[in-house]
Amino acid sequence: EVQLVESGGGLVQPGGSLRLSCVASGFTFGIYDMSWVRQAPGKGSEWVSGITFSGSTNYADSAKGRFTIARDNAKNTVYLQMNSLKPEDTAVYYCNARNMRSLDYWGKGTLVTVSS
Repeated sequence: EVQLVESGGGLVQPGGSLRLSCVASGFTFGIYDMSWVRQAPGKGSEWVSGITFSGSTNYADSAKGRFTIARDNAKNTVYLQMNSLKPEDTAVYYCNARNMRSLDYWGKGTLVTVSS
């Protein structure tokens, strides 16, 4: 059974921080590129950040300088450290796994709400 389980979302004030985690199971985590994708209320999906199986990272312009993606292959886990959060970061954050053959797995998401 393939599973991606996100956690770490919640309510945070503008300027605050959250650390999201995604724990994978049921597939060979180490050969998959991992990404975080978010969907704000009433909007389409937005790719936020990715980390390849070899550790190379990329960020959307909206995330660069504030967010950091990392992975721990020994724990089958990918993280998204989010600092200096803004109200426009409010969204459901989804974890995605993808291999070279474009086989995709998705988590169910974790809600991040940035509000005073």
